[in-house]
This record gives sequence, C-alpha cells and structure tokens, in this order.
Amino acid sequence: MTDQITSQGADGSELRGHACIADYLKRLDASPGVYRMLNDKSEVLYVGKARNLRARVSNYARPAGHSGRIARMISETASMMFLTTRTETEALLLEQNLIKQLKPRYNVLLRDDKSFPYILLPKDHAYPQLRKHRGRRAVKGAYFGPFASAGAVNRTLNQLQRVFLLRNCTDSVFNARTRPCLLYQIKRCSAPCVGYISEQDYAGLVADAERFLSGKSTKIQAQLAEEMQAASDAMEFERAAALRDRIRALTHVQQSQGINPRTVTEADVIALHLDKGQACVQVFFIRAGQSWGNRDFYPATGAGAEEPEILEAFLGQFYDSKEPPRQVIISHDIENADLMAQLLSDRAGRRVELLVPRRGEKAELVENAARNAREALAMRMASTAAQGRMLEGLAEAFGLDAPPARIEVYDNSHIQGTDAVGAMIVAGRDGFIKSQYRKFNIRGDGVTAGDDFGMMKEVLNRRFERLLKEDPDREGETWPDLLLIDGGAGQISAVASIMADLGVDDIPVVGVAKGIDRDAGKEEFHRPGSRPFALRHNDPVLYFVQRLRDEAHRFAIGTHRAKRAKAVSASPLDDIPGVGPGRKRALLAHFGSAKAVARAGLADLQAVDGISEALAQVIHDHLNAR
Repeated sequence: MTDQITSQGADGSELRGHACIADYLKRLDASPGVYRMLNDKSEVLYVGKARNLRARVSNYARPAGHSGRIARMISETASMMFLTTRTETEALLLEQNLIKQLKPRYNVLLRDDKSFPYILLPKDHAYPQLRKHRGRRAVKGAYFGPFASAGAVNRTLNQLQRVFLLRNCTDSVFNARTRPCLLYQIKRCSAPCVGYISEQDYAGLVADAERFLSGKSTKIQAQLAEEMQAASDAMEFERAAALRDRIRALTHVQQSQGINPRTVTEADVIALHLDKGQACVQVFFIRAGQSWGNRDFYPATGAGAEEPEILEAFLGQFYDSKEPPRQVIISHDIENADLMAQLLSDRAGRRVELLVPRRGEKAELVENAARNAREALAMRMASTAAQGRMLEGLAEAFGLDAPPARIEVYDNSHIQGTDAVGAMIVAGRDGFIKSQYRKFNIRGDGVTAGDDFGMMKEVLNRRFERLLKEDPDREGETWPDLLLIDGGAGQISAVASIMADLGVDDIPVVGVAKGIDRDAGKEEFHRPGSRPFALRHNDPVLYFVQRLRDEAHRFAIGTHRAKRAKAVSASPLDDIPGVGPGRKRALLAHFGSAKAVARAGLADLQAVDGISEALAQVIHDHLNAR
C-alpha cells in the first residue's frame, strides 16, 4: 500500500476545482485505491474508492455533467491525497475506515452506531442464567441475535421464561436464595436455586431454549405433547398440567410471531427511502426463521447523494462492527455489489449473499421494510418541522438573533451535597441529541456540600475550557447557541460571571425558575441584566422549555442515582491490587462479607481458590492498615 501526497499544481501555482483535479491525472495510474478531496484549509471534503484511480478521478476533471452536490464539492477542492491498495476489496475497506475516522462533509455518514443486544445462555454454570447481553462476547456461551432493541430482547426473554422456566437472577442472588422467589410462584422459573429441579432436567430446558432460538419450536411442541400424554397416562396430573401450560405458552409465542417469513431463516432486510434530501434506512432482523425486530436509521446524505451511494455507504459502515448474516436483502442495486459482498463475507468469515429481490417472499419483505422506512421518514420530517417552529418561537420569546441550532441545558443533582453530579443535555432541530449528553462527577475542589453555585461553576468551567481547547475558532457543531439553566436570578448572575471569566460571554443564557408556588406553567425566565418575564400559560414555547428542563432533570437524577448505587455497593476489596472481580467473588463466597475477610488470618486467606501466599499478604496488609 503506497501513500501518494502531491502538491496542488505542477508549477506550484494555486489550482482549484477542475484544473486542480486534472493536474493530478498526470501522476495517477490504473491501480485500485482511495482518494481524498481537500479544501484550501486542508479539511477533507470527500473520501472515495476506485477500482481504477485514474479513470475515477478523470470523471471529476470534466467541467460539466455533474450533479449540484458533486459540482459544489469539485469547486471547493484545492488538493487531493491518494492511497493505492493491492485489491479493490482493500480499497472499499479502507474507504469505510477513513469515512468513519474523518467524517467528511460530502460523504454519507451513519450517525447512529450503537451495538445491538443479544440473548446469552452462558456455559460456565450448572444452572445457566438466561439474560440480555451487549458488547464484547467475553463470556463463554451461546449468543442469539442481534435483536433490534432492548424491548425486543425483553419481550423474547419474557416468552422464554413462560415456556422454558429458566432463571434470570444473577449468580449472587441465585447463591443466596433459601426459598423460591415470586417467579416460581407465577410459573416463570423452575427454582433451581433451592433444588426443585435437577441439574440434568434443567440442562434439558436449556437445550429446548437453544432449539427454540435456533428456529426449531415445532419439534419442541411435539416433544412436550408426548411428555404431557405420558404424564397423564401415568396419572401424574400435576406434571401433565404444568406441561400443558408450557404448550399453551409456546402456542401463544408462535401466534404472536405470525409475521415470520416462511423461506428466509437468517437475513437482514434493508430498505431505503429518500425524500427531499433526507434518508431513512429500515433494517429488519430475521434469525432462526423469526423476526427479531426492526430499527430505523437516518444517515447524513452527504449534501444530496442518491440511493445507490447512500445504501452502499450504509452497508459498509453498519457492518463495520457487526457480524453480517448469511443473507443481506436490500431495496436498491448498489454500484459495487460484488465488492460489498466480498467485504461482508470477509468480515463474517463465511459466504454472505447480497440480494435485490424482484419477486416472491423476499421482495415482499423488502416492500414491507420500505413502507416502514417511508412512514418513519414522514413522521420524522413532520417532527423536525414542528421542532423548527418551536425553535423559531424560542428565538422570538428570548430575543435571539436566530433560532438556535444547539441548545444545552444544565442541571445538578445531589442529596445534601453527597454523590453530587452535574448533567448536560442537548437539543436541536432533530429533537434531543442523546449521544451528546454529558455527565460531570463533581470533584468538589472548593465546593462545599450543597453549594449549587459552586457545582454549576465547576461544570461550566470544565465544559467550556474543553471546548476552547478543542475548537477555539468555533468552527464545529459542538458550540451551543443557547444555554438553559435550572435556576433564578442568583444562578444566572453566577453563570454570567463564570462565562465572562472564560471569555465566552456572547452565548445567550436563560434561567428557568419555578415561579410562584413552584407550579408548572408559572415559570419565570431570567436573563443577565434584564427583568424576569413569563410566557402565557398555554404558549407552546412554554411547554417546549418545560420538556427541555424536565429532560435535564431526569438525566441528572438518573446519573445521581447510578452514582449513589455504585457507592452503596462499593467494597473495601475493590481497591486491593491483584484482586479482580473473580477473586473478589471467591473471597466473598468463602467468608460471607468484606468484614469477615478483614478479620481472616493469612492461612485462612490462602485457603481460598486463586489466593496465593503473596496475594494473601497483600490483602491482609491492605485491609488491616492503620
């Protein structure tokens, strides 16, 4: 792989647009590779791949025949960079990596890149816990998914509990039980914690659950029917009734999954709808012949890309960190279908088919996904239009020069100064931007317990000192156009002073005070140097501000509760060097509590699995330090 970086022009003169691109053609060959187009500030405008770099770049050198988007991009181009690769597939992979890293303005960008949840059946316990899993597959076990959302996983887990009676409690709860919990009483668990089922019989339930998640529910139902008949013949009527209830639960599950495809066992169905420069991509997940939910995505379209380019970019970025299924069924043909299929196959370690069906059940699945994409985009565009009107009303109410593109709302949460946290939420034309939310653990330097002013000062200092360091020229999209603070005149005066000290006193700041009797609807708004004012009781802008404030309050309270819960569950064993989660569990299981560990002698500590003589000395010294 060779990196080629050349000057702007052969004679050293400043070349732009078509002339600049044409000059590069003299030094390009027919190798596959990746090219970058840069403006006069060396900012990357676009990253593209090519089977033949010279042929691809020559298209941009033509003075006419381009779409408005491409023409604008060419006019801004002041230099180019090239990376040659050995194969076309390498070029495609490199292109996706660079797009993800550089986020160029004219490329299609997938902004939502969250991991998807799975169902996990661990293999490291005699009575495995059925649970939801996200992230790296560090636990040995069987993974089933992906599911479109946590809700889809929870619904499936609920169904599996009713049918297979597998436990969902943690190992610590399981080990501490002395009698069955409520789930056993309502026939959602077989109570392995108290020995109501043998290890062999529980393993049979686990095997049935795995078969169900692999799409073999019909065989399970037939097997249960045989067992029920045998129990009835043997006059074991209580067991027969329990089996009958499980069959009914399984039948209900099958009926609720009536939308499952008949001929597709493992696929992602991906459909794109484009309207007025905005795109929605709908993904349906089909695994083991079952529909495991759907999810919509709204990629940035690179200032006006067409369907094939958007869909190809989406596929490359969507499967960057996700394992592709055996079939990827899409709604539009893409330019490099063969390369994309090869790339997906390489990532999966097996063959992956890329299909654009024209008829049959697969085409019906695509049409269903396309209809969902169309409806979801229409609702989003309507919501965005309404949000735009709210921002315009907000600008008018608060005397802003223009509707704010980014609003940051701040709030603090604590109990008498303990476990204090600050919270920031962000909203814009697309509503709440949850990926931009931030939490601040109050460090407390110079902050006394319950000092809300001091807490707000620390949060704003940390927030804007970082902004000034990362983007001093305010060219990015992370600078706010409006700050909303939960508080009245005193809070706003303090915030104005903080912002002036930071040198960013040109950002409008508005305080939202509860008003008379602290009733919703009687809020007062405060601005530095101005008299407080209120909005009429039924003003939509007032409701909009209330939603912003309530969301900030919800996020702050949730962050505070999580911090408090972590503090409550903290253990003296957490800070001992060499004692990780496994050894901590072993010590607590052996002695029963951290206090008992602290009272233990060296010989007793060494009796615990995984605790060597040297580590026992470290533990003893740490817990008995004076």
